[in-house]
Amino acid sequence: MNRYRASIAKPLGVLSLLLLPATVPGPAWAAGDSVVDGLPTATACAELGFAVATRDDSSGSGASFSLSVTPPPGVAPQPSPLAPNTAPRAAPSLNNSLPGAFAPSPQVGFLAEAPIDTERYPNATSNPIKQVASEPVSTFSIDVDTASYANVRRFLNDGTLPPRDAVRVEEMINYFDYGYLQPSTGEGPFAVHTAVTPSPWWAGREIVHIGIQGYDLDRTAQPPLNLVFLVDVSGSMRGEDRLGLIQKALNLLIDQLRPEDRVALVVYAGAAGAVLGPTPGNQKLKLRCAVDALTAGGSTAGGAGLALAYDLAQESLDTEAVNRVILLTDGDFNVGIADPEKLEDFVAEKRKTGVYLSVYGFGRGNYNDVMMQTLAQSGNGTAAYIDTLQEARKRFRDDFSGTLYPIADDVKIQVEFNPARVAEYRLIGYETRLLDRSDFNNDLVDAGEVGAGASVTALYEITPVGGPLSVDPLRYATPTVTGDPDGELAYLKIRYKLPGEDSSLLIERSIGDGDRPAALNEAPEATRWALAVAAYGQRLRGDPYVAADFDWPAILALAQGARGDDPFGLRAEFVQLVRAAETARSVNE
Repeated sequence: MNRYRASIAKPLGVLSLLLLPATVPGPAWAAGDSVVDGLPTATACAELGFAVATRDDSSGSGASFSLSVTPPPGVAPQPSPLAPNTAPRAAPSLNNSLPGAFAPSPQVGFLAEAPIDTERYPNATSNPIKQVASEPVSTFSIDVDTASYANVRRFLNDGTLPPRDAVRVEEMINYFDYGYLQPSTGEGPFAVHTAVTPSPWWAGREIVHIGIQGYDLDRTAQPPLNLVFLVDVSGSMRGEDRLGLIQKALNLLIDQLRPEDRVALVVYAGAAGAVLGPTPGNQKLKLRCAVDALTAGGSTAGGAGLALAYDLAQESLDTEAVNRVILLTDGDFNVGIADPEKLEDFVAEKRKTGVYLSVYGFGRGNYNDVMMQTLAQSGNGTAAYIDTLQEARKRFRDDFSGTLYPIADDVKIQVEFNPARVAEYRLIGYETRLLDRSDFNNDLVDAGEVGAGASVTALYEITPVGGPLSVDPLRYATPTVTGDPDGELAYLKIRYKLPGEDSSLLIERSIGDGDRPAALNEAPEATRWALAVAAYGQRLRGDPYVAADFDWPAILALAQGARGDDPFGLRAEFVQLVRAAETARSVNE
């Protein structure tokens, strides 16, 4: 537990341990903590026990596993992916047949049948405006997922508008780094930032901006990783935007591994099997060979794959490590445990063992966002959608710490508004994360996790007392209003648990006029950027809470004025997505 209370470190830069020579005649055998890396050529992989089908080694395309093992001359045989300690193990009642994992590669020229569009998204109605006099308290679980932003980008880059339910505004907002100051030593895992500014899209209303910044872990203070990659190799995963992209993404993650880290690989299709047992992070070439040999085919025994992945993670469980299953799939679970409620219960039970679950979605046409959200939320992990290699770099390289190293679990936010100052409020986004008021103090109620260096942003739109109300005042009865008309606007509470702990801790602070700039253009850059992204998401959803005259050009102008430092070009890309949304909207109207 001490590792999660480490002293605050400067934000991590881009980590890179990649050691790929121009040509690799074979693996560089080494002992101890030395890195064993190289290109996963057929020759190099054969020397590690992975005899792969003949192919162009420079193509990066997948090949199939073979059962033969050929150790290099004079070198002790290396454990095969089919050796006793790493043999494919099927879930109960399933055989060891693994279509796609150990079957021959698809013939040259094979074309997968175009999938029928069966994408599924949560049906979540936008949060309504609430009256403070009758309902002054708002409670929700934090959400650091970003799947919605990348998925929406995929639609817009294809020239179409995303489905309304595919847009989760909080995930759009939380996609970006806001440059919040990190907590100082002794301040706890979070620093809290607040601002109150006029609403850009509705005259007479205001925005309460809440930002939470987690501390980062210095590379030397990061605990070991015990990871199990669970890869969907069913027939629906054929394609460069699916299994091909997964292989590239996993190689980016392999780049970051250290000798003390351990990684295993499980695949599932018609059945589930363990391809590679726990392997040290410095054996990068071995990991790359296992990943590079995957091919797709068969149906999807997702439930069986999850069970086997958790079993492997549990076998090598280290209470001093980060224990996590990383599921990479399009979410098309059609064999095994496919009922979302049963999967939710299964994953929720497994998180009690200390093994978390993160879910990364790929592909289009049959992408199951409902399943992704269910599993990630139940498994105390994150959900992301990988549409491009650039997004894979963001998740597995640039945001490596926030992706894998939790600093707080079950993080909940509760805001109580002062009825003498605030008449109405609306939480923007977080529709699938709402909690009852009583859930806030109940440590048995699950909530989201925050990773090292990650931030969380939430926005409330409020109507000050005397401002334009959304409802007419009551004719016959008026609730008694209490509170100080000269006091604070709201009171913020944040509950969280340190990883592995059962009891929560509390952070409290007031939100008042001291958080208010004189005008919108004097608000912090972070606030103005968050407002631009929030407006973008709400307009994509067709929410009725953004005035008609705050159109795409207005959103674009707000974003352009708050771009600031943009080292990775993410804000510049957002500006282009706003333009793409305007174009797609005009075409579809």
